[in-house]
Amino acid sequence: MAGERKASEAPLPGGNFRLFTTRLAFQTMISLGLLENPLTRSRRVDLDSARMLIEDLRMLIEKTRGNLDADEEAQLEKSVQDLEHAYERVRGEPVGEP
Repeated sequence: MAGERKASEAPLPGGNFRLFTTRLAFQTMISLGLLENPLTRSRRVDLDSARMLIEDLRMLIEKTRGNLDADEEAQLEKSVQDLEHAYERVRGEPVGEP
């Protein structure tokens, strides 16, 4: 049909803080093997990558403190807490232990 576009032709959203942090959370879940990687169509645990992404999200919390609205801050904090718990479950021991 005329006027129809393929998904690959649609503009990608950007500039939305919640969407940005949600994308980082999804990348973390993929690294934890909780979600299938859409490119490889497989699940693979990469704890180093997951830890790095969680640390990046923690850095965002610190660097944006006082600059987010209450909902953005709450969403970011909750995402990091949930990802930390998921990391601990996948790793099999609390984050602070060797």
